[in-house]
Amino acid sequence: MSDDVPQEISEGVTKITDTKSDNHTVFVGPKPFMNYVTGVVMQFTTQSANEVVVKARGRFISRAVDIVEVATKRFLEGQIEIARDGIKVGSEEFENKEGKQVRVSYIELSLIRKN
Repeated sequence: MSDDVPQEISEGVTKITDTKSDNHTVFVGPKPFMNYVTGVVMQFTTQSANEVVVKARGRFISRAVDIVEVATKRFLEGQIEIARDGIKVGSEEFENKEGKQVRVSYIELSLIRKN
């Protein structure tokens, strides 16, 4: 994530977003669960995406995993799968509003269309 730009969001946490325009990425946050599932499904069905990346940080990591599972097992069963080497985990360190260095874990799940 070398071309990242920090943006202030609620609770003193800074969200890192890519400066590249990537229409096939879903960033998981506090919105209702099914909004994200619908977003993933729509990327594959209406926009004919061959790959969709689901990204989450901190407390939203488990939600991202659930979103991917629901999309692959209930909505697009047999049509998509997690890409080989499609799971990336790590942590990012940055400065919060109070000026304290914090480290937050992240996950990136890459889904691909089955041939």
